[in-house]
Amino acid sequence: MEKELDQNSTAFPADHEALSGDIHIIDAASERAYVRKMDCYLLPFLSLMYFFNSVDRSNLGNAKTDHIDVDLHFTGNQYSLLLLLFYIPNGLCDLPLNMLTKRFSGRVMLPTLMLGWGAMALTQCAAKNFGGLLALRLILAVFEAGFFAGTVFYLSLFYARGELGFRIAIFFGSALLASAFSGLISYGVFQVHSSHVQGWQLLFIIEGSLTCIVAIVGFFWLPGTPESAWFLNDSEKLAARMRMLRDGSSEVGTKFRLKDCFRTWGNWKFLLWCIISFTYSVAFTTTATFLPQIVARLGFSAVKTNLWTVAPNSVGFVVLLCVTKSSDYFRERSLHIVLALCISLTGLIILAAIDVVDNKAVAYFACFLLCSGAYIPSCLVHSWHNNNNVNESSRAATTGLLVGLGNLSGILSTATFRTEYAPAYRPTLITTSACNITCIICTLWLGVWMKIENRRRYEIQGQQGGVQQVDTSDNVHGEDDPSWRYFT
Repeated sequence: MEKELDQNSTAFPADHEALSGDIHIIDAASERAYVRKMDCYLLPFLSLMYFFNSVDRSNLGNAKTDHIDVDLHFTGNQYSLLLLLFYIPNGLCDLPLNMLTKRFSGRVMLPTLMLGWGAMALTQCAAKNFGGLLALRLILAVFEAGFFAGTVFYLSLFYARGELGFRIAIFFGSALLASAFSGLISYGVFQVHSSHVQGWQLLFIIEGSLTCIVAIVGFFWLPGTPESAWFLNDSEKLAARMRMLRDGSSEVGTKFRLKDCFRTWGNWKFLLWCIISFTYSVAFTTTATFLPQIVARLGFSAVKTNLWTVAPNSVGFVVLLCVTKSSDYFRERSLHIVLALCISLTGLIILAAIDVVDNKAVAYFACFLLCSGAYIPSCLVHSWHNNNNVNESSRAATTGLLVGLGNLSGILSTATFRTEYAPAYRPTLITTSACNITCIICTLWLGVWMKIENRRRYEIQGQQGGVQQVDTSDNVHGEDDPSWRYFT
């Protein structure tokens, strides 16, 4: 259906129902301008929002290095319980909140969620005991639930299949920078000594206030769809619609339909998606939540511990961008995910096998491996299943469920990261390694099957195989359509 008209334009149908010959011309310059504006206006602001999502989620680990557990009189495993219970509402609320994001648009839901968790993060400074802090953390978890899933779905409305992985990585990579930022700001804040405000209280005040400010700006900045983006002209809006029909969605800008949400859940591959999404996230949780405690095992002071988390996260961010860029360029997901899982698995095995006190340099190197591998699957797994779903309502529900499963898997990490296992924490490292291995097996299974199925369909239709764009404008049967090619 797609034809070359000249060097600067592409022929494509106005929408999947208008196949009677109504052809629009997509100007290549308008398409390039559209992608450039998305990368300049939309992506950086979403990244800033997720930056503060990660800051407010993970700063409890930094607060612990300033003895929040002592000041609030924690006993036994209350700190671990505080972390563990967070993931229950955080995982259970992803699906309904993501469906609401499709219903009311990301322009409404994403800033609303951010304002909610920012207010809770700020209020944490007033906690007087374990019970009060737990209540605030649970409410914060509800608001944070659905933000990552909602943004992944939201981005899938603006970017084509071969662009999504790297853009999610830029967005998600702000989590690595957030960890570095938390380490730096904690380094500074914890050196402020006051008889009225503890260091961890000042940390919550600063980070929570900044979150609320960014959320308010978000209500005015984010567009609901490409067609309503305030920074696009008419030709760029048309290019946005046509390019998604070319290689992304069967319909663009559809209304929320509940019956479409669960259309792929009966497929045998859906079980593999669930296992992959549940298991990859355990390494992410271990790394994101407990890196300050892992580094603290090296025997440094609280101030130096937070400072020494900066370098592994910064290197991890660079590796994240490189691997996801490669994944988009080669239009390949599964092997890149397996590579990342192997990198973090190596770090986990090293930390479990050595005495970190006697081998500080090796242990610190293992932290670099953890950060270099643990964050990548969060981007590529959810790019992968979105790449293979042409219906917007189905993408919203599926992304919500799979991200929710990833959040629930944090329970495994926090349940095994208990005070009696310090300082080695081997049960945590062993459990996380087992999850990585399980995820590697399932990812290879699904990826290899998709590659074989693509080759079979190419042979049946007498076509050359390859990693090319797929016309999705007239695809009404999803992956069962004979012309469909999996993004593997």
